[in-house]
Amino acid sequence: MKKATATLFLIPSSLGEEQLSTVWPEGNTLVLNKLRIFIVENLRTARRFLKQAGYSHPIDDTTFFLLNKHTSAEEYSRFLQPALTGNSIGLLSEAGCPCIADPGQVIVQRAHELGVQVKPLTGPSSIMLALMGSGMNGQHFQFHGYLPIHKEARDKKIKELESESQRTGTTQIFMEAPYRNNSLAESILRLCKAGTRLCVAADLTMPEEYIQTKTIGSWRKEKMTNLHKRPAIFLIHAGKNQDQYQK
Repeated sequence: MKKATATLFLIPSSLGEEQLSTVWPEGNTLVLNKLRIFIVENLRTARRFLKQAGYSHPIDDTTFFLLNKHTSAEEYSRFLQPALTGNSIGLLSEAGCPCIADPGQVIVQRAHELGVQVKPLTGPSSIMLALMGSGMNGQHFQFHGYLPIHKEARDKKIKELESESQRTGTTQIFMEAPYRNNSLAESILRLCKAGTRLCVAADLTMPEEYIQTKTIGSWRKEKMTNLHKRPAIFLIHAGKNQDQYQK
């Protein structure tokens, strides 16, 4: 195995069409402009984001490796081969931070195995922003990604998450495909206990940002905002809040 002489930079992208300067540290652009190789999930959106972020190198002279559901495990090492000969690489997320609800972790795992230095950059994470804005337990939390699609399995999972939160005091965090958000919200309001708190965080960092935390009982008394096709994070917390700061 050759000794790595370069770095795999983990590059966050914006969460939507917000003004990039509000979520993008200036130092990230300096890093971008030193890179000529990127691992991306979607070529078109990656090219567009790089231009928006101030990437000055000609896009047509930039190398892109595609990482998606069709990428075989054998290709991971090939993607990282340039780093073994001194060429740093950027791993670019489609939205938010790489490797968090994102397929990039397989590349990072392989980078560690090859001895390639890994450097995460600062940027927006919808999961962390939602937790920060929820008023829920920020010391003990669990992220579950997408819940099951089928109604019976999803209903069962929601009840399990509420029960786990009741038992341990943890905040339970999850998400849904934007076009199924309203259906998920309806299920949560139907299944959870009146005293359980629900936070809905949608369109984070964007002008139409919406963050609200209420008990299920309070949510049931009013019409919830329309969440259809809006990127959203859901958080529930049942029982006593156990995140008191301890010295």
